[in-house]
Amino acid sequence: MIKDEWNHLSFRTQSLKREYKSLVQLPRSGAFSLTKSCLGCRYLLLRRAARYMERIGADFVCTGGVDGTHGIEAADLREIEKRAGLEHRVLRPLYDGFPLTQVRNLEMWSGLPDSPHTSAGVQEDLLELAEALGLDPSDPASHTRRCKLTVPGFGDRVANLFGEPGFTLNALRLLDFPLYYKIAPDTKLVIATDEQSKRELQNLFLPQDLRIYPPTPHGPMTLVRTAWSDKGCDERARVIELAARITATYLPERREFAIPIYYRFESEDERWLLNVAPFESVETISALACVEVAPSTGAPSRAAVG
Repeated sequence: MIKDEWNHLSFRTQSLKREYKSLVQLPRSGAFSLTKSCLGCRYLLLRRAARYMERIGADFVCTGGVDGTHGIEAADLREIEKRAGLEHRVLRPLYDGFPLTQVRNLEMWSGLPDSPHTSAGVQEDLLELAEALGLDPSDPASHTRRCKLTVPGFGDRVANLFGEPGFTLNALRLLDFPLYYKIAPDTKLVIATDEQSKRELQNLFLPQDLRIYPPTPHGPMTLVRTAWSDKGCDERARVIELAARITATYLPERREFAIPIYYRFESEDERWLLNVAPFESVETISALACVEVAPSTGAPSRAAVG
């Protein structure tokens, strides 16, 4: 679309993977902050832009920064611009409060005092501009779809993962599943309930993971990941029973009586059968997340299944 509108210009893209990796590796403490994450991301973008501007001899960089978005205020924007070496060299047409079509002297524009639009006003202007340009405002490439951290709850999952000694891309991909539970201290449960999500989850099982599923063909499938080697027999049994009960709770048809659930380790061929009672509701499961696993009334009985 951009090339069609401005076919006389050249466009280049640059990868920021290494920069984002360094951001991830910074020490983190406390709860997730979307504001801090957005500021860190914006600083990386500006820092890279500053290096590229110096290379090509550019005078200004234009961004879509808007005051108040995700808690970022005017002082925050000015501070990271200064840190990136771009003080008075950043143009923010959506922020600085002037009509989007008004042409102004760039030097004066970059040094103007803050007089922002409201977020609502910017949104209205963008919708009108999109309509005038024939663009779909619900573009799937919008920032709300590109940045997963803006999805409620996702940032807390990421912060929790970053607090672990180390993590892999596999562990990061598990965060995308809506039904993701962390049971203290180190047990993770990921549940897939539809065929598409089950196919995606299938590709993420590791040899040491436990697979849990009901005998019904369209039932849920659960991946359980924990430090099995650090657990005694009783603790392993409690984790398996809890995961089996959670899996049974997500069966399409509600049942109050004991439900047969299969489980097996990915590195083994033998599977086992466990009869468990589902929880009263999914809200009960959420209350269990990030707390100690409650002791079982007894080790679950099991029967080997060929």
